[in-house]
Amino acid sequence: MKKTYKIDVDCANCANKMEQAAKNTAGVADATVNFMALKMNVEFEEGVDVKAVMAEVLANCKKVEDDCEIFL
Repeated sequence: MKKTYKIDVDCANCANKMEQAAKNTAGVADATVNFMALKMNVEFEEGVDVKAVMAEVLANCKKVEDDCEIFL
């Protein structure tokens, strides 16, 4: 399953940090961040709870970039 989320991030380097944090989250098969469009595309592993995984993605992104936001 793939979903797209609107994000708020200040710079391209921060967006790259968010992408890496999302990719390293359990339950995420792949993630890409488009800084210019302020969007994050997330591909989830089969059979995961999307809301729980996205809560974990947000927490992991906040660890590397504390002023970022993902609009769930």
